[in-house]
Amino acid sequence: MNQALKQSGTVLTLALLSGAALAGGTSGARQDGMLAVNGAQIHYVSQGSGTPMLLLHGYPLSGELFARNRDALASAGYRVITIDHRGYGQSVAPEGDAGSIQTYAKDALAVMDQLNVPSAIIGGMSMGGPIVFEMYRTAPERFKGMLLIDTIANPANVVEKAVWGGMAQKAVTYGPQSLVGELLKDMLTGQTRLSKPGDAKFLGDIVKQASVAGDVAGARALSERPDSLPMLGTITVPTLILEGVEDTVYPPPFAMKMQQNIAGSKLVLIPGAAHAAIYENADAANRAIVDWGRSQNFR
Repeated sequence: MNQALKQSGTVLTLALLSGAALAGGTSGARQDGMLAVNGAQIHYVSQGSGTPMLLLHGYPLSGELFARNRDALASAGYRVITIDHRGYGQSVAPEGDAGSIQTYAKDALAVMDQLNVPSAIIGGMSMGGPIVFEMYRTAPERFKGMLLIDTIANPANVVEKAVWGGMAQKAVTYGPQSLVGELLKDMLTGQTRLSKPGDAKFLGDIVKQASVAGDVAGARALSERPDSLPMLGTITVPTLILEGVEDTVYPPPFAMKMQQNIAGSKLVLIPGAAHAAIYENADAANRAIVDWGRSQNFR
């Protein structure tokens, strides 16, 4: 790992573990509700009153993935907006359009419109990353900055396509709850699963909230996601990449590759965390985001 961290031209910061939450400020008023968006009902939460920051969850989670980030980021001067993609959490998809990368991106942009947010720092975890890339392809002017969290720019290879196909089939056959065991072994480190069963239960309960149609659509979206590697060089907004050191779904080399191809981007490795690093080690992730934001002087 030490040798990898010294790669030429790569800016890496190893975030330190800390039990203390970020201090200072008030978290601001919280709003939540449902919005009619592109034929779907999309649930959102908005907290704080500063620079808008839209955070998009991964498969098959919900905006509650960011439950440990809202207070700290709102206290640091951000208006934190999270949504549940159609078919996940409290959101409802219309029949015949359960979702795709393109549809999720259109939904997120429409939510920004309805909440009167012309531009924002836009971030995505795992499946949220390809959605963020799609949003940038279609509406780069909506971005103040970009957060890429335990995600990937590469298209799915043949092995990954088979994995997502299996996930979809299992959801159809046995229901969304059957995916909990399949996913939590990658979402959280073994140490966290053993020592903090409440964390595993929290994420597991989110997985159970998804609809079967949502699980199938998300799996297909990941399997068929566009190749975003060619567009990395076109990203001109400030970009922060967060990566769990122990992520086995999209391991650190993928994050390093993105950092090398996005000019001026910063990569922060989150220790003691796997694929759901933004939740598992939220203190380190929050600190990294706030420090990066201060260095960019966002308005």
